[in-house]
Parts: sequence; structure tokens; C-alpha cells
Amino acid sequence: MKEMKPIVSIIMGSTSDLPVMEKACQFFEEMEIPFEVNALSAHRTPQEVGDYARNAQGRGIRVIIAGAGMAAALPGVIAAETALPVIGVPIKGSVLEGLDATFAIMQMPPGIPVATVAINGAQNAAILAMQMLALADEGLMQKLTAYKSGLKKKIVKANEELAQLQYKYKC
Repeated sequence: MKEMKPIVSIIMGSTSDLPVMEKACQFFEEMEIPFEVNALSAHRTPQEVGDYARNAQGRGIRVIIAGAGMAAALPGVIAAETALPVIGVPIKGSVLEGLDATFAIMQMPPGIPVATVAINGAQNAAILAMQMLALADEGLMQKLTAYKSGLKKKIVKANEELAQLQYKYKC
């Protein structure tokens, strides 16, 4: 059996972020996209973050998803050290409910872009990463198209179920 190599890297500032970032892991697992997961801190392990970012492309990584809360420096530090696309996931903290992380990730200087999804939006980050990868992979594009079609079917089914609800004043 051929050894799989990750093409997406999921990074979080701390393992306490795993409940949020796991949504990306689950999506890639469902879509059969090889990925890796690591915890690296822009503040506690800055040397390791820089080394990781500089070496990611050489290891076959094509997209990086970085989740961070509070000051949320991790996505920007990674983006400063690689030409790979970086998607930032702001993680809801205890004080400012994730707005601090959102602004920290969004407000990058010119030349260091980080795509930013919603607070705790790891699943959307994974979908965005897949969209990037699918531009050069017809098989992934077909899977993505089928996934999006499935979303439509869920809403149609939900409306069918809602139509069956019985209330005295429901018209």
C-alpha cells in the first residue's frame, strides 16, 4: 500500500483548540484528503513555527489551516514564512468571544494575506482548502460538487419535514 503524505496541515496554538479544529479533521477524513495536525504556538515556540512554515511546501503541504485565539498571531506568523495559502480560524476565547482573534487574523499587513473564516469556523476552513485544492484536481472537484449538492438536499428534506408539523395556528 502506498504511503500517504499530507497535503493539508492543520495547526492550532494549543490542544485546547482541538474541539474546534477537529471539525476540519473530520471533513478531510470524510473527503479522503490526507492531512496532518500539530500544535505550535507563535508565542511559546516561535522558532518551531518559523521552521515548520518554511519547510511545509517542501514536505508536500499545499494549504495550511491555522487556528488561534486571543492575540491569534499564529496564522500571520505562518503566512509571513511561506508562500502557501494560509486560512486562519479565529477561536472563541473567554474575554472578547473571539472578536480579538478575528481582528488579529484579518488585519494582516500588505503582502502577508491570511484568508479568515468565521469564529470557530474550522469546517468552512476545510471546505475552502478543498476548493483551493480542487482547482487542480478533478477528482476533488467532483467530491466537492457532490458535497455541495448534498447540502441542498438537506434543506429540501428539512422543509418537507417542517411542512408536516401540526400546530393549531400554522397555515
